[in-house]
Amino acid sequence: MLPQVNRILYCTDLSKNASYAFQYAVYLARETGADIHILKVVEQLSGDEKLTLQSYILNQSSREEFLHQRLNNAQAQLQQRQDYFWEQIAPEEQALRSKVVSCEVVEGYPVQTILARSKELECDLIIMGAHEKGWFHTLLGSVAKNVLRESRIPTLIVPRPEKKGS
Repeated sequence: MLPQVNRILYCTDLSKNASYAFQYAVYLARETGADIHILKVVEQLSGDEKLTLQSYILNQSSREEFLHQRLNNAQAQLQQRQDYFWEQIAPEEQALRSKVVSCEVVEGYPVQTILARSKELECDLIIMGAHEKGWFHTLLGSVAKNVLRESRIPTLIVPRPEKKGS
C-alpha cells in the first residue's frame, strides 16, 4: 500500500515549465485531498555578487532596499502567475485554490532550502518542473537533479511539455 499524500511542496523558479508543473500539483491535490505549499527560492547572492553590490551601492540602506526588492519582485511575479493560473482554470475547478495553504518566497540556496522546507512542513511529495537550459539541464536542471538525489520523500520532476507541431 502506498503512503498517503497529505502535503505537497510545489517549488517554482517562475519559468513556463514551472507553471506547467503546477498543473500536476493541483491535479494530485484534487485526487489525494492534499494541501499545496508553494515555495520560490530567490538564490542567495554569492560573495562576489555582494562585493559588487557594495562597490556600486555605497549606502547600506540602499543595498538593503535592493535586496528586499528582489524578494518583493519575486513575490509579485508569483502572485501574478497564481492569479493567471486560477483565472484560466475551469470554473468547476476553482474551489481547488483553497488547497494552496501557503505561498512563500525566501532567500537561500535552492536545494538546501527546498529540502529543509519539505521537512519543516512535513510534506509527502515535492513537485518541480525540469529546467529549460542546455541538453542535460533540459532533462532535469541542477537544482531539480540535486533535490531528486538528496530528498528522502518522493519527488516528481515534470518535464517540459512537447512543443505543438513537433
